[in-house]
Amino acid sequence: MNILSLFDGMSCGQQALARAGIKVNKYYASEIDKHAIRVTQHNYPNTIQLGSVTEVNVADLEPIDLLIGGSPCQSFSFAGKRNGMTTSCNEEIYTLERYLELKAEGFQFEGESYLFWEYMRILTDIRKYNPDVLFLLENVEMGAKWERVLSEAIGIYGVHINSALVSAQNRKRIYWTNIRVREEGLFGELHSDIPQPEDRGILLKDILEDEVDEKYYLSDEVVGNLIEHKRRHEALGNGFGAKFHEGEDKMGALRVGGRGFDDLICCAMRGRGENNEQQLEPQPSGKSNSLASVQKDNLLVIPEATSKGYVEIEPGECFDAENINSKTRRGRKMTDKSNNLMASTTNFMRYEGSLPADQLATSNISPRIRRLTPVECERLQTVEDNYTACVSDTQRYKMLGNGWTVEVIAHIFRHIIH
Repeated sequence: MNILSLFDGMSCGQQALARAGIKVNKYYASEIDKHAIRVTQHNYPNTIQLGSVTEVNVADLEPIDLLIGGSPCQSFSFAGKRNGMTTSCNEEIYTLERYLELKAEGFQFEGESYLFWEYMRILTDIRKYNPDVLFLLENVEMGAKWERVLSEAIGIYGVHINSALVSAQNRKRIYWTNIRVREEGLFGELHSDIPQPEDRGILLKDILEDEVDEKYYLSDEVVGNLIEHKRRHEALGNGFGAKFHEGEDKMGALRVGGRGFDDLICCAMRGRGENNEQQLEPQPSGKSNSLASVQKDNLLVIPEATSKGYVEIEPGECFDAENINSKTRRGRKMTDKSNNLMASTTNFMRYEGSLPADQLATSNISPRIRRLTPVECERLQTVEDNYTACVSDTQRYKMLGNGWTVEVIAHIFRHIIH
């Protein structure tokens, strides 16, 4: 097959095609980020780079059998302004014809989500010589208005798939594709008919690295500020700040044996409130938050004990020094210095019951909080370990946050009849 990939990024599409067993003749990639291009060419040196999507002319390419792409999503995302596809003077764009008129007249567009219309321009050009061209478009879950605009433009309603089925990451996306379709309703509306992937039951514990460099941990000062932030807001009677879930939450299933990691919480640190203060937002589901290109949105909370002892806290037990000193767990007894608990990278507190934030804030226990490592982010996106290692950590986080969950795309491609 000849493939044209728009907004190619680090070529998640090529990884998925390989996993689906689809043989590629020519792979054309439209991408402008030099770091993503470097990763692509490092792993797939035969990729033909075309530059900006606005300059792609299908007449210059061999006939395309499959068009793929994930157009920019910021203006559609529930986390963004949700202003959809608009000009800088706030005209909303609902058709390809209107977009091409505005483009020809030199209008400026808001954000980058309008580039969906470049995908449609290219798909329309391919359909002129190949009406049956296969296509795949990915974007975030969005409001019903803009989802319908995209669906009507492309001629098919998409399928919603959460990456949590094939990875340890909650990542809900819409996939518009004619690889497999069905008709619905009186007017025979076309819908993407890709079945949901089988749930593989993968949790965060399954993808964590055994040993993590100290540079990925937040400082004690930052952690202390987060705990103090929680205390302040509790005094004001609101629920802002860190939330540590109880044992019956799904988070309790997060276990990694052999290296001291026991209870892990994947959380986001985001600005909230009038002063845009930072607070923890843990995920109780055993999955990570959807990967973003911002590193601070992917954090882990790890409760710790002293470097000289280990204790397992039963449900309902408190974290006061007397309680800890009186307990022996797994043949290890806490020392008399247990009320001066220090951060340690090797011995961690295991808790299986509740961990109320007020107890944590007034105790001597200090949770360590760390970012996900680039390799862990690759695993969340079901990318091979160190696939992106040829660029800096900053660029790795960015392109992984912007990329596809490869196993979801491979699942879709496996329905191609060939």
